[in-house]
Amino acid sequence: MPFYEAVAPPTVCLSPAYSRQYTEADGTIAGSAVCILETHSNSVSNKIRGLARMVQVSSNMTLVDLTINGLAPGKYYATVRDTGDISQGAGSTGGIWEAVKAKVLGSEPVKEPRGIFGSVEVNDKGRGNVFLDRPVAVWEMIGRSMVVSKSQEGPFRQEDPDTLVGVIARSAGVWDNDKMVCSCSGKNVWQERQEQVAQGMA
Repeated sequence: MPFYEAVAPPTVCLSPAYSRQYTEADGTIAGSAVCILETHSNSVSNKIRGLARMVQVSSNMTLVDLTINGLAPGKYYATVRDTGDISQGAGSTGGIWEAVKAKVLGSEPVKEPRGIFGSVEVNDKGRGNVFLDRPVAVWEMIGRSMVVSKSQEGPFRQEDPDTLVGVIARSAGVWDNDKMVCSCSGKNVWQERQEQVAQGMA
């Protein structure tokens, strides 16, 4: 997958027709979440190394856009864990979400635990990006943690600079967070921006 680096904001890159068609909430988005991924290693100055954006597109399907930067090249595994305790980095997050349940209940063929999301390849520049889809709902993951590491199961070392962890939090979908610009006009930021663009001011 190609990687592009630019300074232009996304609104400049997307045409008005495209951005409104594909980013406005149209009733098909059931929930959104975000997870900021960081290392807990004390040897790293810039601890934030990645971001996972999640959008639920049906009652039982969530898309995940996972981007990481600054890691050693190689294959990394993304997993959602049983808990959201990141007090000791990835080491305190518990097991893979529903891994124990999958083993106890059993099935033929054996079902993969819901917390196994997939893998991402990090290139020689330390960058990786992947789109994943999993049969889960966003609300089920809120408050749990996500771990990105070269080891899928663990154990994880807190001082490993290439193990990332973060807590999954609810986020507003695009166009869902109507911030008012001022009480006098009652316009939200999207309406205000369109007006400014029409006047050549933005």
